[in-house]
Amino acid sequence: MAASSCFPLAARCSLFLTAALVLALSPGAHGHAGADAGAGLSSSFYDDSCPGAGDIVRRVIQKARVADARIPASLIRLHFHDCFVQGCDGSLLLDNDLPAIMTEKEVPANDRSARGFKVVDDIKRALENACPGIVSCADILALASEISVELAGGPRWSVPLGRRDGTTTNIESANNLPSPFDSLEMLQEKFKNLGLDDTDLVALQGAHTFGRAQCQFTQRNCSAGQDEETLVNLDTVTPDVFDNKYYGNLLRGRAPLPSDQVMLSDPVAATTTARIVRRFSGSQKDFFKNFAASMVKMGNISPLTGRAGEIRNNCRRVNRKPY
Repeated sequence: MAASSCFPLAARCSLFLTAALVLALSPGAHGHAGADAGAGLSSSFYDDSCPGAGDIVRRVIQKARVADARIPASLIRLHFHDCFVQGCDGSLLLDNDLPAIMTEKEVPANDRSARGFKVVDDIKRALENACPGIVSCADILALASEISVELAGGPRWSVPLGRRDGTTTNIESANNLPSPFDSLEMLQEKFKNLGLDDTDLVALQGAHTFGRAQCQFTQRNCSAGQDEETLVNLDTVTPDVFDNKYYGNLLRGRAPLPSDQVMLSDPVAATTTARIVRRFSGSQKDFFKNFAASMVKMGNISPLTGRAGEIRNNCRRVNRKPY
């Protein structure tokens, strides 16, 4: 999805976030966390060191979405793609610095698709002015996701904080993001490998209730003469609002992305995901509750804590060498 704000998609529109129930991480380790929700993370992490962090992030996003309504969906997608690749460590934000750093921004799932990096830069700059060297880029993505969903009309949740930033990227993992053309069984396997069950899969896919996708990744593909990167609304009813309309679209066969519609049409859907789609279609409250819980799980994938990693001065660059 070039220049699209759609939710994690693969092949330039890798949509899917991933989320894992985290196994206990010893402070400073980079491994899967477990049901404990990320060792060393706490929603009060910045209460003393940078008490206005959330308000600063909110102000920057509010300003950005006035000029670009797609920004909230774009920011949450960055968080998904970051967490899916070696955990929530801000690796997606790193630019090329060859040979040491090869950027994840140029893999098929992100190339000409992942966007919102300038807004992240603006948030980082504002935070550095207020609290130098305190708030990590990985935590910026986590905070920005929650605030973006809330500003679009979605649920609020308490964001565990205290992640530190990684100093490496992982191109092999970035090249393995789920595809918009995956079968349901393939999607279930990819999510299961990260500790997510069918409820997490259906709930997290619900972020496609706002944002855009390139027509080349949709079920109907592009109209005659349309450029393959032409954007289409993921939700034709309320494209910039976070609600449960997405699930009604699925029930009517109107989901633009094949990887969404398979949650009803795939042969294994009847006994797995279809009932959850119907449940969320009938209750926005139920959807919001499960979405928030799954977002916390995803945000707790392999966080760097303690003395591991660093707090980047610039989200695009590691600190270890001058630029």
